[in-house]
Amino acid sequence: MTEKGRQLGLVDDQRWTIFEKKRETIEKEQQRLRDCWVHPNKIPQEEVQSILKGALSREARVLDLLARPKVAYADLMGLTGVGPGVDDPKVAEQLEIQAKYAGYIERQREEIDRQQRNEDVLLGDALDYDQVRGLSSEVREKLKRNRPATLGQASRMPGITPVAISLLLIHIKRESTTTS
Repeated sequence: MTEKGRQLGLVDDQRWTIFEKKRETIEKEQQRLRDCWVHPNKIPQEEVQSILKGALSREARVLDLLARPKVAYADLMGLTGVGPGVDDPKVAEQLEIQAKYAGYIERQREEIDRQQRNEDVLLGDALDYDQVRGLSSEVREKLKRNRPATLGQASRMPGITPVAISLLLIHIKRESTTTS
């Protein structure tokens, strides 16, 4: 929900205040976990073993430990020097979810950035699709028939696979280096 949504009356002031407080609590605790380090030689190994389900060979951020499978926020707060943490179980749940999915989300952001960078790459009227190595006959025919102006347009055509887009991009880059 955005501030604009609140202004439109979609959420009353009390719910908005609760939401904002929860969001702020999550951000503060994430920062604390990012700044908090666990050192293997400063914590009894049996304590580490029981919580992390394995040994800790080098120092690690608590937020990174939370990203591990089967590691719960409440358990991490039991490690010497880490707790007590937040009391709200909904905040703890959000912290776990965000930590565990952070890698996936980052990869998706990188993919979106890559797609946006390639969106406006011009294919040009003179592009000979028969010269693009690796394209299937079906993809070649679709591209010849529709003559998309940009790589973005080509990527949205039915039947044009991500592999075909990659092959087009490689071909375009190869052609631009041989002509310059």
